[in-house]
Amino acid sequence: MSFYSVMDVSASALAAQRLRMETVASNLANESTTRTPGGGPYRRRDVVFEAVPAGGFRDALAGSIHKVRVARVVEDQGPPRVRYQPGHPDADAQGFVAYPNVDTVTEMVNLVGAARAYEANVTVLEATKSMMLRALEI
Repeated sequence: MSFYSVMDVSASALAAQRLRMETVASNLANESTTRTPGGGPYRRRDVVFEAVPAGGFRDALAGSIHKVRVARVVEDQGPPRVRYQPGHPDADAQGFVAYPNVDTVTEMVNLVGAARAYEANVTVLEATKSMMLRALEI
């Protein structure tokens, strides 16, 4: 396994976690959006990852090394939060307003998890770079 292959695997994880953090940020930014172009409140989004075989490996580990890729971004189909606000412009006939199904605590947990995974992959890249430099000194 080459140093560049290790960096390629970590880079795929960095890109995936960056998209996860952007999705969480979008969810948090829209937690009060009651009207969308498609109608109804904003729906929480979540990123689905998948493992894909990493090409370029020519040793015994070739079948066991995988990169991460974003398979898709899905909308949470959970019910919206409903609040009684009869004066709101988006209130129904009974005075209830449908708010997005975004939970701030859940989003913050997802954000911390994505940040930790991102940091771990940056550490792998730094360690790989350090090993490459040491190999050049030999």
